[in-house]
Amino acid sequence: MSDLRDLYQEVILDHSKKPRNYRDMPDATHQADGHNRLCGDKLHVYIKVADGRIVDASFKGVGCAISTASASMMTDELRGKTLEEARRLYNFFHEAVTTPPTEDPPHLEELGKLGAFSGVREFPVRVKCATLAWHTMQAAVEKSDEPVSTE
Repeated sequence: MSDLRDLYQEVILDHSKKPRNYRDMPDATHQADGHNRLCGDKLHVYIKVADGRIVDASFKGVGCAISTASASMMTDELRGKTLEEARRLYNFFHEAVTTPPTEDPPHLEELGKLGAFSGVREFPVRVKCATLAWHTMQAAVEKSDEPVSTE
């Protein structure tokens, strides 16, 4: 288990140091802002949908390593998914990071590399960092005009 945890930490560190999809998207069809006041993370998530599928996803903003890595990996995973599949992925991710540490998170296998974030459930204050991008993506998918707050 320790080797797996080390691998997960490497994946998160890699995405936090070299975030993927960190860019503006002027032609986004969906977008939203998110803010984690506790940590100071601020993100803007962009999604471009065509023919019922997410064809592109990106983000901009400032955040801690967990927040940045989560946004980076999320935007990678969203491509090619329908909005309903994105909602489902959001639910699986949320379960993985909020399931009590004494229990096995459901749907962990379906998350693939995103399962790396299940370790944050051992640090409740970090859960908001990991979920900020996901809550913001959910607001973008729902076309909400209200900024997302993790408070």
